[in-house]
Amino acid sequence: MPTYRAEQLLAPAPAFPEASIGKPDLRDEQFLLRAFRSFAEAADSLERSYGLLRGEVESLRRELEKSNSDLAESLEETRGMRIYLDRILEGLPCGVLVASSGGQISRANPEALRLLGLSTYDGAAGLGSVSALPPAVRELLECACAEADEQERSIPDEHGCCRWLAVRHASIAESAAPASVFILRDVSERRRLEEAQDRLRRDQALAEMSAVLAHEIRNPLGSLELFAGLLAESDLDPDCQKWVEHLQAGLRTLAATVNNVLHFHSLPEPERAPVDLGELLQWAHGFFLPLARQSRVALSLQNRADGILFPADRHRLEQVLLNLVLNAVRAMPGGGWIELGGRKTRNGQAVVLEVADTGPGISPEHLPHVFEPGFSTRAGSPGLGLAVCRKIVEQHGGTLHAVSRPGCGARFTMTLPLECGPTAGVAE
Repeated sequence: MPTYRAEQLLAPAPAFPEASIGKPDLRDEQFLLRAFRSFAEAADSLERSYGLLRGEVESLRRELEKSNSDLAESLEETRGMRIYLDRILEGLPCGVLVASSGGQISRANPEALRLLGLSTYDGAAGLGSVSALPPAVRELLECACAEADEQERSIPDEHGCCRWLAVRHASIAESAAPASVFILRDVSERRRLEEAQDRLRRDQALAEMSAVLAHEIRNPLGSLELFAGLLAESDLDPDCQKWVEHLQAGLRTLAATVNNVLHFHSLPEPERAPVDLGELLQWAHGFFLPLARQSRVALSLQNRADGILFPADRHRLEQVLLNLVLNAVRAMPGGGWIELGGRKTRNGQAVVLEVADTGPGISPEHLPHVFEPGFSTRAGSPGLGLAVCRKIVEQHGGTLHAVSRPGCGARFTMTLPLECGPTAGVAE
Protein backbone atom coordinates (compact mmCIF):
# COMPACT_ATOMS: atom_id res chain seq x y z
CA MET A 1 0.00 0.00 0.00
CA PRO A 2 1.46 3.42 -0.93
CA THR A 3 2.26 5.72 1.95
CA TYR A 4 1.85 9.45 2.15
CA ARG A 5 3.49 12.02 4.30
CA ALA A 6 1.40 14.41 6.30
CA GLU A 7 2.42 17.40 4.24
CA GLN A 8 1.22 15.60 1.12
CA LEU A 9 -2.23 14.95 2.60
CA LEU A 10 -2.56 18.51 3.89
CA ALA A 11 -1.18 20.24 0.76
CA PRO A 12 -3.70 22.50 -1.03
CA ALA A 13 -5.43 21.00 -4.03
CA PRO A 14 -3.88 21.87 -7.38
CA ALA A 15 -5.42 24.72 -9.27
CA PHE A 16 -7.51 23.69 -12.22
CA PRO A 17 -8.34 25.85 -15.17
CA GLU A 18 -11.65 27.56 -15.06
CA ALA A 19 -12.72 25.58 -18.03
CA SER A 20 -12.49 22.30 -16.09
CA ILE A 21 -14.68 23.39 -13.15
CA GLY A 22 -17.76 21.22 -12.90
CA LYS A 23 -16.36 18.55 -15.13
CA PRO A 24 -15.14 15.34 -13.46
CA ASP A 25 -11.51 14.47 -13.89
CA LEU A 26 -10.51 10.83 -14.00
CA ARG A 27 -7.19 11.52 -12.29
CA ASP A 28 -8.86 13.14 -9.35
CA GLU A 29 -11.18 10.24 -8.83
CA GLN A 30 -8.32 7.80 -8.86
CA PHE A 31 -6.40 9.95 -6.44
CA LEU A 32 -9.32 10.07 -4.01
CA LEU A 33 -9.93 6.37 -4.30
CA ARG A 34 -6.35 5.65 -3.47
CA ALA A 35 -6.49 8.05 -0.52
CA PHE A 36 -9.66 6.46 0.90
CA ARG A 37 -8.22 3.02 0.36
CA SER A 38 -5.04 4.00 2.20
CA PHE A 39 -7.12 5.46 5.06
CA ALA A 40 -9.19 2.28 5.34
CA GLU A 41 -6.11 0.11 5.42
CA ALA A 42 -4.52 2.34 8.08
CA ALA A 43 -7.69 2.19 10.19
CA ASP A 44 -7.78 -1.58 9.84
CA SER A 45 -4.14 -1.79 10.85
CA LEU A 46 -4.80 0.40 13.90
CA GLU A 47 -7.76 -1.80 14.88
CA ARG A 48 -5.65 -4.92 14.65
CA SER A 49 -2.85 -3.26 16.65
CA TYR A 50 -5.37 -2.15 19.30
CA GLY A 51 -6.68 -5.70 19.53
CA LEU A 52 -3.19 -7.06 19.97
CA LEU A 53 -2.51 -4.40 22.61
CA ARG A 54 -5.66 -5.31 24.52
CA GLY A 55 -4.65 -8.96 24.46
CA GLU A 56 -1.20 -8.09 25.73
CA VAL A 57 -2.66 -5.93 28.52
CA GLU A 58 -5.02 -8.74 29.55
CA SER A 59 -2.14 -11.20 29.64
CA LEU A 60 -0.10 -8.82 31.77
CA ARG A 61 -3.07 -8.30 34.11
CA ARG A 62 -3.46 -12.05 34.61
CA GLU A 63 0.27 -12.40 35.25
CA LEU A 64 0.14 -9.54 37.77
CA GLU A 65 -2.84 -11.11 39.55
CA LYS A 66 -1.00 -14.42 39.75
CA SER A 67 2.16 -12.68 41.04
CA ASN A 68 0.11 -10.85 43.65
CA SER A 69 -1.56 -14.07 44.70
CA ASP A 70 1.80 -15.86 44.94
CA LEU A 71 3.24 -12.93 46.90
CA ALA A 72 0.29 -12.91 49.34
CA GLU A 73 0.65 -16.67 49.80
CA SER A 74 4.40 -16.28 50.37
CA LEU A 75 3.79 -13.50 52.89
CA GLU A 76 1.26 -15.68 54.73
CA GLU A 77 3.71 -18.58 54.79
CA THR A 78 6.44 -16.22 56.04
CA ARG A 79 4.10 -14.89 58.74
CA GLY A 80 3.17 -18.42 59.78
CA MET A 81 6.84 -19.45 59.87
CA ARG A 82 7.69 -16.38 61.95
CA ILE A 83 4.93 -17.20 64.44
CA TYR A 84 6.18 -20.80 64.55
CA LEU A 85 9.79 -19.70 65.14
CA ASP A 86 8.67 -17.15 67.76
CA ARG A 87 6.86 -19.90 69.66
CA ILE A 88 9.95 -22.09 69.49
CA LEU A 89 12.09 -19.16 70.70
CA GLU A 90 9.71 -18.43 73.58
CA GLY A 91 9.63 -22.09 74.61
CA LEU A 92 13.39 -22.65 74.61
CA PRO A 93 14.81 -23.63 78.02
CA CYS A 94 17.78 -21.33 77.37
CA GLY A 95 17.84 -17.56 77.00
CA VAL A 96 18.36 -15.90 73.61
CA LEU A 97 19.46 -12.27 73.44
CA VAL A 98 19.98 -10.40 70.14
CA ALA A 99 21.93 -7.14 70.05
CA SER A 100 22.73 -4.95 67.06
CA SER A 101 26.25 -3.89 66.13
CA GLY A 102 25.59 -0.62 67.95
CA GLY A 103 24.87 -2.43 71.20
CA GLN A 104 21.09 -2.02 71.07
CA ILE A 105 19.12 -5.04 72.32
CA SER A 106 16.52 -5.89 69.71
CA ARG A 107 15.18 -9.24 70.89
CA ALA A 108 15.05 -11.37 74.04
CA ASN A 109 12.95 -14.43 74.80
CA PRO A 110 11.21 -14.90 78.20
CA GLU A 111 14.01 -17.08 79.59
CA ALA A 112 16.61 -14.40 78.77
CA LEU A 113 14.44 -11.81 80.51
CA ARG A 114 14.23 -14.04 83.59
CA LEU A 115 17.95 -14.78 83.69
CA LEU A 116 18.89 -11.12 83.24
CA GLY A 117 16.28 -9.88 85.70
CA LEU A 118 14.46 -7.80 83.05
CA SER A 119 10.73 -7.75 83.85
CA THR A 120 9.35 -5.94 80.78
CA TYR A 121 9.94 -6.16 77.05
CA ASP A 122 8.50 -3.84 74.42
CA GLY A 123 9.04 -5.32 70.98
CA ALA A 124 8.73 -1.93 69.30
CA ALA A 125 10.91 0.06 71.66
CA GLY A 126 13.34 -2.78 72.34
CA LEU A 127 15.17 -3.41 75.59
CA GLY A 128 17.57 -0.54 75.55
CA SER A 129 21.33 -0.88 75.30
CA VAL A 130 23.70 -3.58 76.47
CA SER A 131 25.54 -0.86 78.41
CA ALA A 132 22.41 -0.41 80.57
CA LEU A 133 22.61 -4.00 81.86
CA PRO A 134 24.12 -4.71 85.31
CA PRO A 135 27.96 -4.50 85.29
CA ALA A 136 28.43 -8.21 86.04
CA VAL A 137 26.14 -9.21 83.14
CA ARG A 138 27.78 -6.72 80.80
CA GLU A 139 31.26 -8.03 81.63
CA LEU A 140 30.08 -11.60 81.04
CA LEU A 141 28.67 -10.70 77.58
CA GLU A 142 31.88 -8.87 76.67
CA CYS A 143 33.93 -11.87 77.78
CA ALA A 144 31.72 -14.18 75.67
CA CYS A 145 32.32 -11.93 72.62
CA ALA A 146 36.09 -12.11 73.13
CA GLU A 147 36.28 -15.88 73.69
CA ALA A 148 35.15 -18.71 71.43
CA ASP A 149 34.17 -21.03 74.29
CA GLU A 150 31.20 -20.75 76.60
CA GLN A 151 31.87 -18.44 79.54
CA GLU A 152 30.50 -18.87 83.09
CA ARG A 153 30.25 -16.38 85.92
CA SER A 154 28.39 -15.87 89.19
CA ILE A 155 25.81 -13.09 88.81
CA PRO A 156 24.11 -11.54 91.88
CA ASP A 157 20.35 -11.03 91.52
CA GLU A 158 18.13 -8.32 92.99
CA HIS A 159 17.69 -10.35 96.20
CA GLY A 160 21.43 -10.57 96.86
CA CYS A 161 21.64 -14.25 95.90
CA CYS A 162 24.13 -15.46 93.32
CA ARG A 163 23.23 -17.35 90.17
CA TRP A 164 25.70 -18.94 87.78
CA LEU A 165 25.15 -17.99 84.11
CA ALA A 166 26.80 -19.56 81.07
CA VAL A 167 26.92 -17.47 77.86
CA ARG A 168 27.94 -18.39 74.32
CA HIS A 169 28.24 -15.78 71.54
CA ALA A 170 27.43 -16.10 67.82
CA SER A 171 27.90 -13.32 65.26
CA ILE A 172 25.55 -12.64 62.31
CA ALA A 173 27.75 -10.69 59.89
CA GLU A 174 26.27 -11.79 56.53
CA SER A 175 22.96 -9.95 56.88
CA ALA A 176 22.23 -6.33 55.98
CA ALA A 177 22.10 -5.49 59.71
CA PRO A 178 24.98 -7.29 61.54
CA ALA A 179 24.02 -8.48 65.03
CA SER A 180 25.27 -10.56 67.94
CA VAL A 181 23.32 -13.50 69.37
CA PHE A 182 23.93 -14.58 72.98
CA ILE A 183 22.78 -17.97 74.25
CA LEU A 184 22.32 -17.92 78.05
CA ARG A 185 21.95 -20.89 80.38
CA ASP A 186 21.39 -21.12 84.12
CA VAL A 187 24.05 -23.55 85.39
CA SER A 188 23.54 -22.85 89.10
CA GLU A 189 22.25 -26.34 89.86
CA ARG A 190 25.19 -27.96 88.08
CA ARG A 191 27.64 -25.75 89.94
CA ARG A 192 25.98 -26.60 93.26
CA LEU A 193 26.24 -30.30 92.48
CA GLU A 194 29.90 -29.91 91.54
CA GLU A 195 30.60 -27.98 94.75
CA ALA A 196 28.73 -30.62 96.78
CA GLN A 197 30.78 -33.37 95.11
CA ASP A 198 33.99 -31.46 95.83
CA ARG A 199 32.98 -31.06 99.48
CA LEU A 200 32.11 -34.73 99.69
CA ARG A 201 35.46 -35.77 98.22
CA ARG A 202 37.26 -33.35 100.53
CA ASP A 203 35.34 -34.60 103.56
CA GLN A 204 36.10 -38.19 102.65
CA ALA A 205 39.80 -37.40 102.25
CA LEU A 206 39.82 -35.51 105.55
CA ALA A 207 38.00 -38.34 107.30
CA GLU A 208 40.55 -40.87 106.04
CA MET A 209 43.50 -38.64 106.96
CA SER A 210 42.01 -37.78 110.34
CA ALA A 211 41.42 -41.42 111.15
CA VAL A 212 45.04 -42.27 110.30
CA LEU A 213 46.40 -39.36 112.33
CA ALA A 214 44.12 -40.06 115.31
CA HIS A 215 45.09 -43.71 115.44
CA GLU A 216 48.77 -42.79 115.15
CA ILE A 217 48.48 -40.22 117.95
CA ARG A 218 46.48 -42.39 120.33
CA ASN A 219 49.31 -44.79 121.18
CA PRO A 220 51.95 -42.20 122.22
CA LEU A 221 49.21 -40.15 123.88
CA GLY A 222 48.24 -43.11 126.03
CA SER A 223 51.85 -43.49 127.10
CA LEU A 224 52.04 -39.80 128.02
CA GLU A 225 48.88 -40.06 130.11
CA LEU A 226 50.33 -43.09 131.89
CA PHE A 227 53.63 -41.35 132.72
CA ALA A 228 51.78 -38.18 133.78
CA GLY A 229 49.67 -40.27 136.15
CA LEU A 230 52.79 -41.83 137.62
CA LEU A 231 54.32 -38.39 138.13
CA ALA A 232 51.14 -37.18 139.85
CA GLU A 233 51.31 -40.10 142.30
CA SER A 234 54.98 -39.45 143.16
CA ASP A 235 56.17 -37.26 146.00
CA LEU A 236 56.60 -33.85 144.30
CA ASP A 237 56.76 -30.36 145.71
CA PRO A 238 53.60 -28.24 145.28
CA ASP A 239 54.90 -26.29 142.28
CA CYS A 240 55.86 -29.45 140.39
CA GLN A 241 52.56 -31.04 141.35
CA LYS A 242 50.76 -28.04 139.85
CA TRP A 243 52.69 -28.40 136.59
CA VAL A 244 51.83 -32.11 136.44
CA GLU A 245 48.16 -31.27 136.91
CA HIS A 246 48.40 -28.83 134.02
CA LEU A 247 50.05 -31.54 131.98
CA GLN A 248 47.28 -34.01 132.77
CA ALA A 249 44.59 -31.47 131.90
CA GLY A 250 46.29 -30.77 128.59
CA LEU A 251 46.58 -34.46 127.81
CA ARG A 252 42.89 -35.00 128.60
CA THR A 253 41.96 -32.15 126.30
CA LEU A 254 44.27 -33.54 123.62
CA ALA A 255 42.70 -36.98 123.99
CA ALA A 256 39.23 -35.43 123.62
CA THR A 257 40.42 -33.56 120.55
CA VAL A 258 41.73 -36.77 118.99
CA ASN A 259 38.41 -38.49 119.64
CA ASN A 260 36.44 -35.59 118.18
CA VAL A 261 38.60 -35.53 115.06
CA LEU A 262 38.27 -39.28 114.71
CA HIS A 263 34.48 -39.10 115.00
CA PHE A 264 34.06 -35.74 113.27
CA HIS A 265 31.32 -36.92 110.91
CA SER A 266 29.52 -38.83 113.65
CA LEU A 267 30.34 -36.79 116.74
CA PRO A 268 28.39 -38.32 119.65
CA GLU A 269 26.10 -36.17 121.74
CA PRO A 270 27.88 -34.40 124.62
CA GLU A 271 27.58 -35.76 128.13
CA ARG A 272 26.13 -32.72 129.88
CA ALA A 273 26.57 -31.59 133.46
CA PRO A 274 26.27 -28.13 135.05
CA VAL A 275 29.44 -26.17 134.29
CA ASP A 276 30.33 -22.87 135.94
CA LEU A 277 31.35 -20.83 132.91
CA GLY A 278 33.16 -18.25 135.05
CA GLU A 279 35.24 -21.00 136.64
CA LEU A 280 35.89 -22.44 133.15
CA LEU A 281 37.29 -19.10 131.98
CA GLN A 282 39.39 -18.80 135.15
CA TRP A 283 40.83 -22.28 134.50
CA ALA A 284 41.56 -21.42 130.86
CA HIS A 285 43.39 -18.25 131.89
CA GLY A 286 45.57 -20.12 134.37
CA PHE A 287 46.16 -22.99 131.95
CA PHE A 288 47.32 -20.76 129.06
CA LEU A 289 49.25 -18.22 131.14
CA PRO A 290 52.62 -20.09 131.00
CA LEU A 291 52.26 -20.59 127.25
CA ALA A 292 51.41 -16.91 126.79
CA ARG A 293 54.46 -15.79 128.74
CA GLN A 294 56.69 -18.09 126.73
CA SER A 295 55.23 -16.68 123.48
CA ARG A 296 55.53 -13.02 124.65
CA VAL A 297 51.75 -12.67 124.63
CA ALA A 298 49.83 -10.67 127.23
CA LEU A 299 46.83 -12.73 128.33
CA SER A 300 44.02 -10.80 130.03
CA LEU A 301 40.74 -12.01 131.52
CA GLN A 302 37.45 -10.10 131.51
CA ASN A 303 35.35 -12.54 133.49
CA ARG A 304 31.76 -11.51 134.13
CA ALA A 305 30.41 -15.05 133.94
CA ASP A 306 31.05 -16.13 137.54
CA GLY A 307 28.21 -18.20 138.90
CA ILE A 308 26.57 -18.78 135.50
CA LEU A 309 25.84 -22.50 135.23
CA PHE A 310 25.38 -24.09 131.85
CA PRO A 311 24.66 -27.80 131.13
CA ALA A 312 27.60 -28.83 128.95
CA ASP A 313 30.39 -31.29 128.32
CA ARG A 314 33.24 -29.47 130.06
CA HIS A 315 35.99 -31.30 128.19
CA ARG A 316 34.52 -30.27 124.86
CA LEU A 317 34.19 -26.62 125.89
CA GLU A 318 37.80 -26.78 127.06
CA GLN A 319 38.70 -28.09 123.63
CA VAL A 320 36.99 -25.11 121.96
CA LEU A 321 38.84 -22.60 124.15
CA LEU A 322 42.11 -24.47 123.65
CA ASN A 323 41.76 -24.35 119.87
CA LEU A 324 40.81 -20.67 119.77
CA VAL A 325 43.63 -19.53 122.08
CA LEU A 326 46.28 -21.67 120.34
CA ASN A 327 45.22 -20.26 116.96
CA ALA A 328 45.57 -16.73 118.37
CA VAL A 329 49.05 -17.50 119.76
CA ARG A 330 50.18 -19.00 116.41
CA ALA A 331 48.90 -15.89 114.60
CA MET A 332 51.24 -13.68 116.68
CA PRO A 333 54.73 -15.23 116.52
CA GLY A 334 56.27 -11.93 117.55
CA GLY A 335 54.02 -11.44 120.55
CA GLY A 336 50.78 -9.60 121.10
CA TRP A 337 47.68 -9.46 123.27
CA ILE A 338 44.86 -11.98 123.86
CA GLU A 339 41.71 -11.36 125.86
CA LEU A 340 39.43 -14.04 127.31
CA GLY A 341 35.98 -12.73 128.12
CA GLY A 342 32.64 -13.93 129.39
CA ARG A 343 29.34 -12.14 129.99
CA LYS A 344 25.60 -12.42 129.72
CA THR A 345 23.72 -10.87 126.84
CA ARG A 346 21.61 -7.82 127.58
CA ASN A 347 18.36 -9.79 127.50
CA GLY A 348 19.85 -12.36 129.89
CA GLN A 349 18.87 -15.27 127.65
CA ALA A 350 22.41 -16.30 126.62
CA VAL A 351 26.00 -16.14 127.73
CA VAL A 352 28.85 -15.04 125.48
CA LEU A 353 32.41 -16.37 125.67
CA GLU A 354 34.96 -14.52 123.54
CA VAL A 355 38.59 -14.88 122.48
CA ALA A 356 40.08 -11.75 120.88
CA ASP A 357 43.64 -11.08 119.71
CA THR A 358 45.74 -8.32 118.15
CA GLY A 359 47.15 -10.47 115.37
CA PRO A 360 47.15 -9.74 111.62
CA GLY A 361 43.46 -10.67 111.35
CA ILE A 362 41.67 -12.75 108.73
CA SER A 363 41.41 -11.58 105.13
CA PRO A 364 37.87 -10.90 103.85
CA GLU A 365 38.09 -13.69 101.27
CA HIS A 366 39.10 -16.25 103.93
CA LEU A 367 36.69 -15.17 106.69
CA PRO A 368 33.56 -16.93 105.28
CA HIS A 369 35.49 -20.24 105.03
CA VAL A 370 37.35 -20.48 108.35
CA PHE A 371 34.80 -22.95 109.79
CA GLU A 372 34.74 -25.21 106.72
CA PRO A 373 36.31 -28.67 107.15
CA GLY A 374 39.67 -28.79 105.44
CA PHE A 375 40.14 -25.04 105.13
CA SER A 376 43.41 -23.73 106.47
CA THR A 377 45.80 -20.90 105.69
CA ARG A 378 48.75 -22.86 107.09
CA ALA A 379 50.50 -25.28 104.78
CA GLY A 380 50.28 -28.89 105.88
CA SER A 381 47.42 -28.31 108.31
CA PRO A 382 44.25 -30.38 107.77
CA GLY A 383 42.06 -27.49 108.94
CA LEU A 384 39.63 -29.41 111.16
CA GLY A 385 40.09 -27.44 114.39
CA LEU A 386 37.57 -24.65 113.87
CA ALA A 387 35.13 -26.99 112.11
CA VAL A 388 35.17 -29.27 115.17
CA CYS A 389 34.76 -26.25 117.47
CA ARG A 390 31.67 -25.04 115.63
CA LYS A 391 30.18 -28.52 115.67
CA ILE A 392 30.75 -28.81 119.43
CA VAL A 393 29.13 -25.42 120.07
CA GLU A 394 26.18 -26.28 117.83
CA GLN A 395 25.70 -29.55 119.72
CA HIS A 396 25.28 -27.40 122.85
CA GLY A 397 22.61 -25.34 121.06
CA GLY A 398 24.89 -22.35 120.56
CA THR A 399 26.65 -20.52 117.76
CA LEU A 400 30.27 -19.68 116.98
CA HIS A 401 31.11 -16.65 114.84
CA ALA A 402 34.25 -14.80 113.82
CA VAL A 403 34.75 -11.13 113.00
CA SER A 404 37.98 -9.63 111.78
CA ARG A 405 39.57 -6.79 109.88
CA PRO A 406 42.99 -7.22 108.26
CA GLY A 407 45.63 -5.77 110.54
CA CYS A 408 43.19 -5.33 113.44
CA GLY A 409 43.11 -8.83 114.92
CA ALA A 410 40.24 -11.29 115.15
CA ARG A 411 37.44 -11.99 117.62
CA PHE A 412 35.72 -15.37 118.01
CA THR A 413 32.38 -15.26 119.83
CA MET A 414 30.70 -18.33 121.30
CA THR A 415 27.04 -17.75 122.27
CA LEU A 416 25.35 -20.35 124.47
CA PRO A 417 21.61 -20.16 125.28
CA LEU A 418 20.69 -20.14 128.94
CA GLU A 419 17.75 -22.05 130.38
CA CYS A 420 15.23 -20.14 132.47
CA GLY A 421 15.57 -21.36 136.03
CA PRO A 422 17.76 -21.26 139.09
CA THR A 423 20.76 -22.72 137.27
CA ALA A 424 20.86 -19.84 134.80
CA GLY A 425 23.09 -17.85 137.08
CA VAL A 426 22.89 -14.35 138.42
CA ALA A 427 21.93 -11.42 136.22
CA GLU A 428 24.66 -9.23 134.81
